[in-house]
Amino acid sequence: MRTQVAIVGAGPAGLLLSHLLHRQGIDSVVVERRSREYVEQRVRAGVLEQSTVDLLREIGLADRLDREGLPHHGIALLFDGVSHRIPMSDLTGGRAITVYGQQHVVRDLTEARLAGGGQVYFEADDVTVLDVTSATPRVRFTVGGRSTELECDVVAGCDGFHGVTRGLLPASARILEREYPFGWLGVLAAASPVDDELIYAYHKRGFALASLRSPTISRLYLQVDPTEDLAEWPDQRIWDELGTRIGQDGRTVNEGPILEKSIVPMRSFVCEPMRHGRLFLAGDAAHIVPPTGAKGLNLAVHDVHVLSAALSHWYATGSETGLDEYSTTCLNRVWRVQHFSWWMTSMLHRFPQHDAFEQQLQRAQLEYVVSSPAAATSLAENYVGLPWS
Repeated sequence: MRTQVAIVGAGPAGLLLSHLLHRQGIDSVVVERRSREYVEQRVRAGVLEQSTVDLLREIGLADRLDREGLPHHGIALLFDGVSHRIPMSDLTGGRAITVYGQQHVVRDLTEARLAGGGQVYFEADDVTVLDVTSATPRVRFTVGGRSTELECDVVAGCDGFHGVTRGLLPASARILEREYPFGWLGVLAAASPVDDELIYAYHKRGFALASLRSPTISRLYLQVDPTEDLAEWPDQRIWDELGTRIGQDGRTVNEGPILEKSIVPMRSFVCEPMRHGRLFLAGDAAHIVPPTGAKGLNLAVHDVHVLSAALSHWYATGSETGLDEYSTTCLNRVWRVQHFSWWMTSMLHRFPQHDAFEQQLQRAQLEYVVSSPAAATSLAENYVGLPWS
């Protein structure tokens, strides 16, 4: 087989890149090791920045998003038994976030690509990427017992942290990472949300977050030790702990059947550069941020927006300037987002090594954010997403 751009990974980054390239008349093939059902159902991020929503509208993929997505114009910081609203839209000239689950974004993108004649190979086994430093890289894979070799001009590695493409970076690439001494126990529950906006709670027992996916589905998180056994967290223990941490200002945490639950570690990760030869990494293959700032999906969207523009310019003019600048352009935003996510994480979580002095520093930071218009504006403009340059 032959295509212009081979895309490894059918998550939001890979599918959106394929769609953007299609709009520019550039051929692509997407190869995904998981089934379509799996990628369309896995629950991940759920907060879309303003620029992400604007892009999906611009390219005609926001019909369902506009019907079912939940715009939010503020968030609450809850500590010492008092809730403080950060009016994000008021502080950022009307910019907002929209709650719309990643699985829905993937569903919309998949349907659009297949309806447009896109080639997406799910359940691809033995995916191997070859010759990325040559002018004709290749991707080998097997689908339904049939082996295929795909020749291309460029490979886009959109296959996540555990995918095959990141391992192709040379030894000279820098890997910068930080592990946090806690994780998040996340639950999806058939229960009415605590509020119609997100609540970030700082509590002596640990951080908690009350989010939502619809008017009848709640997404809730508890800070826990990352080595905790999920079996030690029966449903009622989860509800009791959420009630303690989020109900500190008199709010009621509505209980209901827990549809799924998991414990995920918290880490920051960046690889530099995000390019090696004709291989370009995007999304979680290149960087991971702690979820406190709700940035992972949005960073992936920005990556492929930059990459699609660079590829379009290259095919149209032969100039590699955009491709050469891809990594630097993306990493500038990655590090801004890493800092914001680290700052939110550091301000809101209980660190086991912190003494009373450091805990008071956290309280002082929280007090400053909710009492200073300048500090609140800084949080708001980063949370809704700084405009793309």
